[in-house]
Amino acid sequence: MLKIGHRGAIGYVAENTLASFQKAMDLGCDGVELDVHLSADNEIMVIHDDTIDRTTLEKGFVNTIATTKLQQLGVPTLSEVLDLVNKRCLVNIEIKDTKATDFVVKLIQNYISENNWTYSDFIISSFDWSVLESIHSTNSQIALGVLTENTLEEALIFAQKINAYSIHPYYQLLTKEKVTLYQDNGFLLFPWTVNETHEIEKLKTFTVNGIISDFPDRL
Repeated sequence: MLKIGHRGAIGYVAENTLASFQKAMDLGCDGVELDVHLSADNEIMVIHDDTIDRTTLEKGFVNTIATTKLQQLGVPTLSEVLDLVNKRCLVNIEIKDTKATDFVVKLIQNYISENNWTYSDFIISSFDWSVLESIHSTNSQIALGVLTENTLEEALIFAQKINAYSIHPYYQLLTKEKVTLYQDNGFLLFPWTVNETHEIEKLKTFTVNGIISDFPDRL
């Protein structure tokens, strides 16, 4: 079972920061999950919200702020995170801003062709399934993860449609029978965001393929 750090290791360090991803790797993560938006100058920035209000001391929409300013506020670029990770673990990129899609695909292709990364080093996930559909038609070699908060059945149908790699459901949607069904259909199951020890242990009995957690050392 893969141990995947949610936005790094945000149980311990500020989310989606270089320090958080380093902490996740220090804790022995097999993968890190992160979120991306575009800056004003079309750089892929690693941040969950579409504004900087919650996670920095300033305010404003990510897509109206220049990369250098965002970096000064502690928001890293995706390239910076990939350079830090340096193929030491899987990187699950959740696309929040649909406009970032083509930029992310190109960056992945660059890292594979120029930096000796492989397609198996990446998963792209999104709650916006049109993003995943677009990537499937652009580059079918990229592993796709179907995120869902409320409907496993529709997620399965869509995952089959785009030949997804994995399904990433809200963990409370799962039962052992459902996990078996989706795995039998050829998909890996990576539930999120599982932090309580008793919930983690329950999901392990379901034989999920990995767990996304704020506290990856509990996995």
